[in-house]
Amino acid sequence: MTTARAGEAGRKGDDVRSDLHAVVEIADRGGIEVEVTSKVGGLYGASIEETARSTLSGLHIEHARVRIDDRGAVPYVIAARVEAAARRAGADGDARPERVAERRPHTERHRPRRSRLYLPGDQPKLQLNAGLHRPDGVILDLEDSVHPDRKDEARLVVRNALRCLDFGSAELMVRINQLPLGLADLESVAPERPDLVLLPKTETASQVAELDATIREILGQTQGEPEVWIMPILETARGIENAFEIASASTSVVALTIGLEDYTADLGVPKTLEGAESLYARGRLVNAARAAGVQPIDSVFGDVGDEDGLREWARRSRGLGFEGMGCVHPRQIRPIHEAFEPSTAEIEKALQIVAAFEHAEAMGLGVVSLGTRMVDAPVVLRAQRVVEAARRAGLIGGEPGS
Repeated sequence: MTTARAGEAGRKGDDVRSDLHAVVEIADRGGIEVEVTSKVGGLYGASIEETARSTLSGLHIEHARVRIDDRGAVPYVIAARVEAAARRAGADGDARPERVAERRPHTERHRPRRSRLYLPGDQPKLQLNAGLHRPDGVILDLEDSVHPDRKDEARLVVRNALRCLDFGSAELMVRINQLPLGLADLESVAPERPDLVLLPKTETASQVAELDATIREILGQTQGEPEVWIMPILETARGIENAFEIASASTSVVALTIGLEDYTADLGVPKTLEGAESLYARGRLVNAARAAGVQPIDSVFGDVGDEDGLREWARRSRGLGFEGMGCVHPRQIRPIHEAFEPSTAEIEKALQIVAAFEHAEAMGLGVVSLGTRMVDAPVVLRAQRVVEAARRAGLIGGEPGS
């Protein structure tokens, strides 16, 4: 076999799990040779080899030598790593694996987004069982959690994960890289129709418009209801000042969030547990989101070991008007859900107010009363939002007021 060019991808080492390392040497003759080293080679060696051959076929490669050091990789990871190695060796084409995960209906615009769990795009071991933790959303991340030298690999892993993994009821999100690099991410992931794309370092409405137009072009959608939602991430002082314009830039925008690590770095101040340094920015984001009719979502709480601190941050976050926040570890999901769900007492009071309002409307009364107290319009609106939030979260059934 005459070797023309070679590429490698993946991870190797005794501490690696649910992954592999692949070397692909593309030649001009000799057919396909696949060498697999795996602790489970006796059971799955033939399957690993077949996945590698199928991937090379999708890339129109007829002559190559492939060496795979397997550490428990599942098929979508095998395919991604072999494809990445082949592409680094100069291959072209498209080797998307057969779709395994059932394509679900697009998520609703105002669905609960209390928690969104970040999953590094280049670490399959953290992706495989993420849906079991029942976050409202999972974020397959192509930005900060991925080393610059691995961006090309991560795109293929994320693309294949969208095709092959079942994340349960979680909304499927992808955080792309900031523009213009993020446009290359879209070429890989947008055809898989994730429910939502997060745009980091958003500073202007034009960036959102460019992202929306690119997604629509890739999907061949010129008009109509968006097939992929957008959540801009504001991470600079400029982004915060342009919050309303960003939130209003497209009908695809369903939520607005903030990245506090980058924002406080932009301000030149340390990020604190009390959050006084970001109070203005977070308040302005909430106000802009509400004015634009989209959801305000808070940043992550980075200290995984401080559950009390997380609960206090989430409690204050809800008090500011946020509807959810990010998670960097599955153990943060439950405390966050509990903080952003209305309490039993809140729900009961809200139901009483909504019922009184509906009774007054049915009687043609212009005044709403609850017992001996008169209830004004803002209180009714707030009660309706509590009931709707409780219904969306599954805490009560039926329609508001029933």
